Amino acid sequence: MPRQTQTDRVYDVLRADILAGRLPPGAKLPFADLCTRYSTSVGVVRESLSRLSAQGLVVSEPQIGFRVTPLTHTDLLALTEARIFVEGHVIRLSIQNGDVEWEAALVAAHHTLERTSQTVPEDPHRLSEEWAAAHARFHAVALQACPNRRLLDIAESLRASAELYRRWSVPLGASTRDVPAEHRRILAAALAGEAEEAAAALCDHIARTTQLLDDAATADSPESDEVSRAPSR
Repeated sequence: MPRQTQTDRVYDVLRADILAGRLPPGAKLPFADLCTRYSTSVGVVRESLSRLSAQGLVVSEPQIGFRVTPLTHTDLLALTEARIFVEGHVIRLSIQNGDVEWEAALVAAHHTLERTSQTVPEDPHRLSEEWAAAHARFHAVALQACPNRRLLDIAESLRASAELYRRWSVPLGASTRDVPAEHRRILAAALAGEAEEAAAALCDHIARTTQLLDDAATADSPESDEVSRAPSR
């Protein structure tokens, strides 16, 4: 297999293992173990980890090497505060500036999201990649009409930083959360031109994910700031 193709394969599988919690936050990533796990070379593993590091999914620490980026209560709460502040404002601007084409794109993105299974059929505790893509698309379109490119870039960066937290929340909210209803609330407010209601719906949506994770992590390790392991699969 060509080197680049091999790197892409290992990168895709390693990223999926991190996002699914099979390699939990804080876990060490020794080159020897990864080479065995993915049947590849040290060079390919190094390239894959470098790409994941650029995305914030792994970190490199002196004298230790790579490990999956740890998730902490402090970071989770700080990220949530930043997202609510920025995304709430951006969706207001988006609705105020959105036109018919934007509304049509939002309806189409929501339709795709509604028609896509949230979890993998053979593993109901794992988010499906198709739903994750549709979910990202819906939220991106909702903010898309914001005319301030810098604010929009910040919002998109914060959403990307929250991806791992978001995926962890899926099994935790399986029996207590109606995610489709949360998205329908955002859509309805946006199409009605109700910027404040849309912002409130989006902020509630963001905060709900945080609350699920915070409750689970506190119950799992009440004395520690670090969220040290994923929900059981």
